Amino acid sequence: MTLADRSALSNPTATDETENPPREECGVFGVWAPGEDVAKLTYYGLYALQHRGQEAAGIAVSDGSQVLVFKDLGLVSQVFDEQTLAAMPGHVAIGHCRYSTTGATTWENAQPIFRTTAVGSGLALGHNGNLVNTAELADRARDLGLVGGPSRPGAVSATSDSDVMTALLAHAAADSSIEQAAMELLPTVRGAFCLTFMDEHTLYAARDPHGVRPLVLGRLDRGWVVASETAALDIVGASFVREIEPGELLAIDADGVRSLRFANPEPKGCVFEYVYLARPDSTIAGRSVHATRVDIGRRLAGEHPIDADLVIPVPESGTPAAVGYAQGSGVPYGQGLMKNAYVGRTFIQPSQTIRQLGIRLKLNPLREVIRGKRLIVVDDSIVRGNTQRALIRMLREAGALEIHVRIASPPVKWPCFYGIDFASRAELVANNAGTDRDVPGVPADPAALHEMVEGVRRSIGADTLGYISLDGMIAATEQPSSRLCAACFDGNYPIPLPTEASIGKNLLEFGGRSPSLLTENANASALSRP
Repeated sequence: MTLADRSALSNPTATDETENPPREECGVFGVWAPGEDVAKLTYYGLYALQHRGQEAAGIAVSDGSQVLVFKDLGLVSQVFDEQTLAAMPGHVAIGHCRYSTTGATTWENAQPIFRTTAVGSGLALGHNGNLVNTAELADRARDLGLVGGPSRPGAVSATSDSDVMTALLAHAAADSSIEQAAMELLPTVRGAFCLTFMDEHTLYAARDPHGVRPLVLGRLDRGWVVASETAALDIVGASFVREIEPGELLAIDADGVRSLRFANPEPKGCVFEYVYLARPDSTIAGRSVHATRVDIGRRLAGEHPIDADLVIPVPESGTPAAVGYAQGSGVPYGQGLMKNAYVGRTFIQPSQTIRQLGIRLKLNPLREVIRGKRLIVVDDSIVRGNTQRALIRMLREAGALEIHVRIASPPVKWPCFYGIDFASRAELVANNAGTDRDVPGVPADPAALHEMVEGVRRSIGADTLGYISLDGMIAATEQPSSRLCAACFDGNYPIPLPTEASIGKNLLEFGGRSPSLLTENANASALSRP
């Protein structure tokens, strides 16, 4: 089976102009801080991580006697209010905001996932990433008798890789501590994962051996914080301590912070975190995300110069690179597009009205700024090309003389199996332009690359099109290429991929060979002791 066949398991093709950008799977947060309002701190932490997931949000908290979980579909601000947070006292908490890559958008798949161990302890878990051996783990859970059988009233089936991990972890904790159970389970889990999990007393955090997704440790005056990004530490007033290492498990309780190694580190951090996914005010591997994006823009100006009147970004993600392009080229920077900050992309169904409005619902040109100008339009990436195509048409209607598109990442040509909801190969516009002669891990020859870029340029209607080179993008991160995953650009997957029957967002949905797991979550309408 080819990678093209595998990628056909991804989401359907967008059929309108309101194409969603690449989306991260989740954001995770955890805090151990006796004497602090840990539920509210977690709420603020999730607010800072909202960009990483908008489908659902949840918080688990414990005061030492029980684990309470509250979660629901929606944004963090929609799920929680003052009354709910006030009813969640404790000294340890974890939080999660979700965008799904495995499992449907249902309340049952919202996180934290909860299980009860055989000794009666509560276990709540949140996961950022995507596993590639979910089917294998689910079959193990079935063989152990963790699936099937009647559920208690109100319980339903969850179908995510996170639920599989939680079930196996709770089972392993029957004969040992959760810490020991994690040390047994984590070496068998393959894929990208950053985990926060907890029982009544202890906060845990773990990162996969490749460190694909970011995870950091912070210090409060009276406790500790773990989070997907450093920006979340800033929001809650925690000082950055260090990144949690690939292959590391942390346990945080009254005895302090314990570090355990469950696998040898083989760093392969996702380069797309720098390009788009992470907040610009976060830092990854010691490098400012904002500084990286500005530097990409400068390098892009050097690689693809053009004579023009104005550099404008596609807000907001294209803004730092556009600033860098203007600095590197000497072409003035300006704001040519206004973004509607109140247009969310969660739960908006593409009705005929929205299809007709298209990109105008999100962006509107400043006609007096762009009329009669030769524009350089800087964006972070091109996936399907629908957005850029509609945007260029709108800018021409507003009076732009020329439109030169510059992209702050190389052509996206391969799907992601490690936690980004990229389209299938067949949907990616770069694979529908010219002759697809790509070989995973082998750079395209110059003629084929030129043919592809020209095909994309014609497809979106730009006067010229330039992508930053893979080498230029990586250089801007100030990380060695050997420590980065760039599989969506070069097809070189650092974690081996399974067979067709073992991957896909809906792998566990419809009674496949790895059946759904029964959760013990209580009704979403109220706080509960799961």
